[in-house]
Amino acid sequence: MNRLTVKNSFVQALSPIYEEREAKSIARIVFEDAFPVVSSFDFSQEDQLQLNRIKARLLAGEPIQYILEQADFYGLKLKVSPAVLIPRQETEELVALVVQTCSKQFNGSILDIGTGSGCIPIALKKQLPKAEISACDVSTKALKIASTNAQKYKLDVQFFIYDILKQERSITLPTYDIIVSNPPYIPKEEANLMPSRVKDHEPELALFVENDDALLFYRRITEFAIRHLPSDGFLFFELNEYNAAEVAQLVSEASFYNVQIQKDLNGKKRMLSAKRK
Repeated sequence: MNRLTVKNSFVQALSPIYEEREAKSIARIVFEDAFPVVSSFDFSQEDQLQLNRIKARLLAGEPIQYILEQADFYGLKLKVSPAVLIPRQETEELVALVVQTCSKQFNGSILDIGTGSGCIPIALKKQLPKAEISACDVSTKALKIASTNAQKYKLDVQFFIYDILKQERSITLPTYDIIVSNPPYIPKEEANLMPSRVKDHEPELALFVENDDALLFYRRITEFAIRHLPSDGFLFFELNEYNAAEVAQLVSEASFYNVQIQKDLNGKKRMLSAKRK
């Protein structure tokens, strides 16, 4: 069967739960990643059966990245599973901000807190090959996926398990030149505002924070950064656009200066940078 005909039919089949633009984007991912060697004219019965299985899972609300077990991020294809958050464009912009702050010759140390799939430290290591990069997470499953992703690209990133909310081992950790994090920042009360394919499939641990303390992770990471950044060391956060100003105030009232909020490509306040006094 003609590939283009099959693709158009696939887009139409997704219309009950996806807008046309998103359906076309999903179709592009599916046909590029799941059927890369299928010619323009040949789409076999076996291919069609596989496509039908993918379609059924999509219509049940499962994210395409979990179905294909991979996600695109900063020019890389990373393994993902429901144990880790699906990397997003906003986080690519956070990586870009860190890279812009450094030179290609930067040979200092960087720590990513709450690494998930490892997308931030792996992309940073790819862009800043001389940097010494470490990353931590509270989830052993996430760290296993992150390590697999680093090994795929033969990038030297040191991963370790660490709970930023407990910090018992903080005294044993070194000083870093840069600390970066995309922490959980969505209050649980906002879960009902999110698409079901996010709240029902992606890890709650990486998404949500208690309603009565939405800045919990920002505060704990800032406290950690005070102890583990040198004077003029950098702190970078991905932000919830709705409390970006509150995070900036929290960081400003700690031992940081030159606190700046950056907007993403959609004009939303989604990134913060600051320097340790």
